[in-house]
Amino acid sequence: MLKLKAVAIDTFKENVAYLHRDCPLYRTEGFQALMKIEIYIAGNGGPVLAVLNIVDDCTIVDINELGLSIQAFKQLVKEQGVDVRIAPAKPPISLKAVHRKIAGESLKKNEFHLICQDILENRYSKMEIAAFLVACSHNGLERQEVFFLTKAMVDTGEVLNWGENIVVDKHCIGGIPGNRTTMIVMPIVAAHGMLMPKTSSRAITSPAGTADTMEVLANVELSIEQMKKVVHQNRAMLTWGGTARLAPVDDILISVERPLSMDSTGQLVASILSKKIAAGSTHLLIDIPVGPSAKIHNNQAALALRKLFEYIGDLFGLHIDVVISDGSQPIGNGVGPALEARDVQQVLTNHKNAPSDLREKSLRLAGRILEFDPDVRGGQGYNIARDILESGRAFEKMQAIILAQGAQPKKQVKAPLEYAMLASKSGYVSAINNLNIAHIASLAGAPIEKNSGVDLIKKVANKVKKGDTLFVIYASFKSDFEFSTQFAHENNAYVIAKNPPSTDDNYFI
Repeated sequence: MLKLKAVAIDTFKENVAYLHRDCPLYRTEGFQALMKIEIYIAGNGGPVLAVLNIVDDCTIVDINELGLSIQAFKQLVKEQGVDVRIAPAKPPISLKAVHRKIAGESLKKNEFHLICQDILENRYSKMEIAAFLVACSHNGLERQEVFFLTKAMVDTGEVLNWGENIVVDKHCIGGIPGNRTTMIVMPIVAAHGMLMPKTSSRAITSPAGTADTMEVLANVELSIEQMKKVVHQNRAMLTWGGTARLAPVDDILISVERPLSMDSTGQLVASILSKKIAAGSTHLLIDIPVGPSAKIHNNQAALALRKLFEYIGDLFGLHIDVVISDGSQPIGNGVGPALEARDVQQVLTNHKNAPSDLREKSLRLAGRILEFDPDVRGGQGYNIARDILESGRAFEKMQAIILAQGAQPKKQVKAPLEYAMLASKSGYVSAINNLNIAHIASLAGAPIEKNSGVDLIKKVANKVKKGDTLFVIYASFKSDFEFSTQFAHENNAYVIAKNPPSTDDNYFI
């Protein structure tokens, strides 16, 4: 028996246990670093699985203690010092299916379910999860396999039921900085009377997720009971999906997938649709931005992705409308939670400085969603959305949702350190690199430092003179400030040409 100890280390989606090298169990039972172990507490039900780390420092764990990382400790007990016993974990049976996928074979429905269940129960190490993801990406997923994976991720988590025939949602596949349309679409749709219980993600490698930006204004970590109360009062919400256990396997897969810069088509579709189906959506709008530095680079790839979304949606009885939008540059002016929240508030209040591209795209998306309403004729959604926005009803609805979720105290928008990036020559902005702008904002501290990020002063087609400010970097700490400004100087985010660019490629299909 060992005494349980909480070790204040955030291991992000992975259970980790710590055992001292001089512990008698380590000497006699053959425990080794990075092996999987099962941890038992009397009366606590089944075991919790964790990856074992061996330590030599008694200040971390003593020879008679078992340390657990933050995530693992929360799964076992609320108090330290209880007696625990450990045993080597049996290899997950579903690994045989992973080996088959690595060999290029197709997997069956029950095999995807077993894999997802074992991942949820922490029976897979990060290396084993990576092997599964790489196999699915390298060998590809057949359309039926995408359905099986989506179904398995839904079935291994909670599923919400709102008790209505039409429950709407929207999702952008990502890759476009500042594209915070959801926070404008949601109150417009709710003000119309449609049900839009929106759960959103936090950023992992991007400078802000929708939940990070909404958190500048309101509490986003709500229980399912709190979510239902907000939705009952306001017909909508905008919360972080992590507290609701909606398709939780997806969160684990993403934690491995993103650092590897993997985003294969099949996994992308399964990830998005599993979350929407689990959230109780019946009608979904998907936004696929297309551009040179977006996730999807051309219309042909976008149309293929749209067909896959529609195919999987049909199998679940989910009505899907896919739009292909202009992803040639960031949407809005701010990149980073507080700066994006400022843009959203300006659009909702019809402020004269509101970014016109963010406003226009939000109205078009909202209009498409409003046309899910059988009482709204096709082509009329845009005008209805515009009327709701200009009348102030969308802003009033957003304020009501913020109050219901719990309003945040107002804070300064700008971080204390700022740097203006100047144009090196005169001409016209012909292109803005989405990836570079996002990386600059991340290096500046976003989304952890909510006031940090990038404020875009010039957009594509704007005329500039040498010495004009193209964008401003905001940072809260000197190290972040230095990293971001150095990267900005070494990697051109803006392309300035002699002649104005053609605008014929702007589209919204």
